[in-house]
Amino acid sequence: MKKAGIVSTKGGTGKTTSSTNLGAFIADAGLRTLLIDLDPVQPSGSSYYPLSHEAPGGLYDLLAFNVTDPERIISRTNIPGLDVVVSNDINNQLNNLLLQAPDGRLRLANLMPAFADLYDLVLFDTQGARSVMLEMVVLASDVALSPLPPNMLAAREFNRGTMHMMAGLHTYSRLGLNIPHINIIINGLDHTADARQIHETVREVFDGNADVSVLDTIVPQAVVFRMAASQGIPAHRLQYSQPANRQAPSALSIIRSLAIEVFPEWRDRFEAMTEEKVARIVKGGR
Repeated sequence: MKKAGIVSTKGGTGKTTSSTNLGAFIADAGLRTLLIDLDPVQPSGSSYYPLSHEAPGGLYDLLAFNVTDPERIISRTNIPGLDVVVSNDINNQLNNLLLQAPDGRLRLANLMPAFADLYDLVLFDTQGARSVMLEMVVLASDVALSPLPPNMLAAREFNRGTMHMMAGLHTYSRLGLNIPHINIIINGLDHTADARQIHETVREVFDGNADVSVLDTIVPQAVVFRMAASQGIPAHRLQYSQPANRQAPSALSIIRSLAIEVFPEWRDRFEAMTEEKVARIVKGGR
């Protein structure tokens, strides 16, 4: 079972958009996928897609009481193969609870083996602020993804916030925990010359940094992602063909490329997600 954290200490970078669209695409590709929503303030991942079954519990039960019974904490979305642990920490108590617990930063990592036989991939969607919960997610992850808008302010904030947090967690490697490499996703790139120049500058900022890679796949600023969120539909299902009279790739092409780059071990499954295959899924077939 692979575990991937979508992390950033800054809000509004596109973490939920990334986690939900990746999760839905990977589930459509036939992999058992679990999305865990760890944002108590804006739990968008919990309601991004309609639920076909809502469990009585969720994140609070998992982290406060170590409940791992799927019947009690795992809800099912209307996308076959994509399940979700909803954020039900309505009073925002988990951060304080974990801060005071001896195993607070290690709790999620310690609980994950309970799901190893049930899922191929677990995606952690997180809050855009440094907290013990965000650090806990990093320590539980095999892969860390960080969406980054193509502007220098966001890049400087990434250096000040996310990279400083990662540096502070390296002491946990002495306990045998993996500190994941960070993969930056350039998110929301528009077609202006200024944006492209800033994008190249952002790449140069992190060039040569052993702890960070800027992925080749770029998520453009495209209305399809906003439309998909509004309609509760994965972007790759909403736009699986290249838009007419446009050079921009389809949402399917973008998400497929991103999935292959982040999870190369499943390349064959992702490459099999052609326009024709997604069209059949949209029409109710597999």
